[in-house]
Amino acid sequence: MTLHDQAIVADAHNDLLMAVSARPPERWAAFFREQWLPQLREGGVRLLVLPVFIDDEFRPEGALRQTLRMIECAHVLAEGNADAVRLCRTGAEIDAALADGVIALVLALESMPGLDASTELISTLHRLGVRIASIAHWGRTPLADGSGEDATGSGLTSHGVAALAEMERLGMIFDVSHLGATGVAHVLELATKPVMATHSSARARRDHHRNLTDEQLRGVAATGGIVCVNFFAPFLSEGEATLDDLLDHFEHMVSVIGVDHVGIGADFVREVYLDLTPGWCCEELTNTLGVNVLSAIPGLEGPAGLPMVTEGLAKRGLPDDDILKIMGGNMHRFFLERLA
Repeated sequence: MTLHDQAIVADAHNDLLMAVSARPPERWAAFFREQWLPQLREGGVRLLVLPVFIDDEFRPEGALRQTLRMIECAHVLAEGNADAVRLCRTGAEIDAALADGVIALVLALESMPGLDASTELISTLHRLGVRIASIAHWGRTPLADGSGEDATGSGLTSHGVAALAEMERLGMIFDVSHLGATGVAHVLELATKPVMATHSSARARRDHHRNLTDEQLRGVAATGGIVCVNFFAPFLSEGEATLDDLLDHFEHMVSVIGVDHVGIGADFVREVYLDLTPGWCCEELTNTLGVNVLSAIPGLEGPAGLPMVTEGLAKRGLPDDDILKIMGGNMHRFFLERLA
């Protein structure tokens, strides 16, 4: 058995729900089984966070409807593939899924465009199985500013403060990925429970507003939280990113906050965008934020490539036990503690 086979491989951010939910509802379960399950199995994924991200075409009027539609999609694909995956709400349910040999799925919200200032609806989404949430993406929301608005120097709004308090009351995990710098500091000041960054890399290795500074990394770790490294190539290097660039981010985080606070938040977007925009003939697809969404580390375009990370960390000389923690042991432990 390889070291990768021994790991509880966990990914804190896979946008596959965007692609699956674009199909007719009667195809959701089958499309997941045909298109995504083989990749997850090849990559050895055993614990997976499914974020609900609402694309611009649904905002603002259709955001809540699309949020509910994607949550329903997650339930349907899980029910239709009960032999392979299971939607989990608690740490105990995650452990039961792992023991049964099925992939444990955890629902998350990436920003809350469907809720806006109606923080009372967080409880509704919690009832539907959502266990992790962030409150901003790149831009401004009624709750906070995303990292693309760092120049405003804004913290959480009063509604954002209420959202944090409500999530802590419910036992949901607050996600600081995408949040503006002042907002991150505000959350770390107010939080009474461990927070996480589901898909953020190291600002010291790549100076991009989507990455976390060493001070922010230490702040998340000080809550007892975890930072999951983003694999998205533009956040790893100014040029064409390589596996070595990714490994540099892992090693930097371990050196700053310790191995117990580092995980994986791969953010495999290339296939999702190619799937949602069929017929693209060009090598580059730049979104409205100026990011080439098709850029990826060769071999790490999707979850099937995850064994490359285990092998790469081993070649860097990290101890086996540390690699097992990074590849998923830390996230598994964190969920057991936070999702009681």
